[in-house]
Amino acid sequence: MAKSATIVVKLLSTADTGYFYVAKRNPRKVTEKLTKRKYDPIARKHVEFKETKIK
Repeated sequence: MAKSATIVVKLLSTADTGYFYVAKRNPRKVTEKLTKRKYDPIARKHVEFKETKIK
């Protein structure tokens, strides 16, 4: 069987609340780190989420 083309990454909040989302991305097509602007319920506002490794 072939390996999956997507990897699972953790999107950590830049508001330093510790809140995170889990997303998939294709490292062959998207070579730079993933950043998304999403809602942080702890900070109660939309903030930037940056990609980190899942431990």
